[in-house]
Amino acid sequence: MPKLLDLKFPAGCKTLPEGFWSAVDVWIKKPHVVNKRLCGVRETESEDVGREALELLLLDQPELSEDVCSFLSSEASPAQTHEEDKPWSSSVRTIIPKVNCYGTKLQKELVLKDFTRQQVSFLPFEEDSDGQVTLKRGNIHQIQLISPDCEEWALELHVLTPDAWFSDGVAYPRLSWLSTDLLPKLLRWATECKSSEFRSTLSLLPVEKYSVMYQQLKEKYKAMVKVWPEVTDPEKFVYEDVAIATYLLVLWAEEREEKGLTGRQSFVDLGCGNGLLVHILTKEGHPGKGIDVRKRKIWDMYGPRTLLEEKAITPSESCLFPGTDWLIGNHSDELTPWIPVIAARSSHCCRYFVLPCCFFDFYGKYQRRQCKKSQYKEYIDFISEVSQVSGFNTEEDCLRIPSTKRVCLVGKSRNYQLPDEAEAEQRRAHYVKSRQTASGITVQRSDVGHDGESCHENRDNDRTPGSSWGAGFQPRDRVEMVRNCASLPRDFVDGVVLRVANVLLGMTEDDGSGWNRGGSLSVSEVAGLLEQETLRRLKKECGGLQTLLKNNHQVFRVEGGRVYVRDWRDRKASRANTKRTPVAPGALKTRPCWFYDHHPQRCPLQAEHCAFAHGPEDLRPSTRPLKKIKQDAF
Repeated sequence: MPKLLDLKFPAGCKTLPEGFWSAVDVWIKKPHVVNKRLCGVRETESEDVGREALELLLLDQPELSEDVCSFLSSEASPAQTHEEDKPWSSSVRTIIPKVNCYGTKLQKELVLKDFTRQQVSFLPFEEDSDGQVTLKRGNIHQIQLISPDCEEWALELHVLTPDAWFSDGVAYPRLSWLSTDLLPKLLRWATECKSSEFRSTLSLLPVEKYSVMYQQLKEKYKAMVKVWPEVTDPEKFVYEDVAIATYLLVLWAEEREEKGLTGRQSFVDLGCGNGLLVHILTKEGHPGKGIDVRKRKIWDMYGPRTLLEEKAITPSESCLFPGTDWLIGNHSDELTPWIPVIAARSSHCCRYFVLPCCFFDFYGKYQRRQCKKSQYKEYIDFISEVSQVSGFNTEEDCLRIPSTKRVCLVGKSRNYQLPDEAEAEQRRAHYVKSRQTASGITVQRSDVGHDGESCHENRDNDRTPGSSWGAGFQPRDRVEMVRNCASLPRDFVDGVVLRVANVLLGMTEDDGSGWNRGGSLSVSEVAGLLEQETLRRLKKECGGLQTLLKNNHQVFRVEGGRVYVRDWRDRKASRANTKRTPVAPGALKTRPCWFYDHHPQRCPLQAEHCAFAHGPEDLRPSTRPLKKIKQDAF
């Protein structure tokens, strides 16, 4: 059995062998976390499926049977071992690439786990539309956990015929990639052996349908990145909303198929922000609208078919949507806990989707109740509790979006029947009131009676239009406060930057290269250089002094709580804080070079290599004015 590589675990590793199988399961069930060209897999787990697949693969190729069975070792008589104590298991996984490059052929793998020998074997094969299979003999491989001296552990990669290995970089990665990328990750995962607090991504959807839909929408709406008028990162926000729209469209398509619906579901996006999600869902045929307290610049670009409404949303009888199928809360902040309640009170058939971000309770910031969970997990559990009490069978899933807050909650059905609506409303009202009391809010007017029971049966009297069951709820201000130091006067900021930089440069001479890189100070030491009035002014801004220093990344590098003068000759240092926001070609030479103007030895880079202007003659006007586009362009 040819062995290509072995990696040794750290001495004293306590997570094995269980950690090995946890790591293997990540690779089997979620290969896309390593192989970025895959969307995922569809897995069929069954000993019978594994046995049938193995027999089918070897049926027409008897000359391979001996070699393959010898390679697999324990698979010579799987039926016997299975009946004894299940020392092995099998499954078949269908590989789903992000972009289909295989036509109608399916790329599959028979996965065989041998728990006795601590090894997992992969037998790749292709299946055409007629069900004919072809074994990829050259790509049969095996990953094994060994412990030769019962003290040190190692991972080994074995390949049946390494000289015949086939790679296309997608379903069949390079053999060197398995050695240099996959195996080290398996070793790390096995060492950490962490179980996630949340479900796997896209656990409620067929991954293959999601993959096809996402690629279609990404291609269709990618032009939005070039004309994005907001100050937010277009790459992140456009593709994130494309992914969320993909999720909802597939979810709703599955619902139509399951319930036999013919019309497309309607929706209202509460706290719609930039409105792109509303725009995409509308363009894809779903009637709906978005509501937000503040209009965004980009709204005017969508055209009249995308319905966006500028209005403060306050939980009340006037904020119900009885004719709407789905309510959406995409990073809806203070509205997040209210959305299941509003959906439940809108109608018995109203459903909801929320993607929680910031931690809000009904009447203010969410207060932690336990420390055994992460804050994020605790908040997700809180919203799930709200959903259950509101009457929903609540499902949790994890999206594939460029965000750390990726867990969504879905309420597709109720946990009570329509005749029990009055009793369900009573539970909702009591729960909301309990959160209100815990927050110290005085109820001015509510649909909750003095005895703590709901006045649902008196809805016509007590729930008049405008009646608020969320007395004490504070919607966000219509005008967004800018408090990230961006609104500070330029001369004030320049004065702080010059003072701090001069102190740093005065701490040391040049490093032998003829250019003074200066010393370093902690942020608290930098604060000691400034007047009290300056510090008081900075404290009013989010992030204060540290934010001001990071905003001026041309001059400073802030790492580990310490402040350095940035040396643009050092590629690592120069890219540390600018990796997420690289300088666009149109922004080159549109700002003066601070070092050219203020450093004793001027800029360490030649003018042609510096992104900033060396003197007035090098300065050019910005080319960033927004392009106008036709309203129906998208």
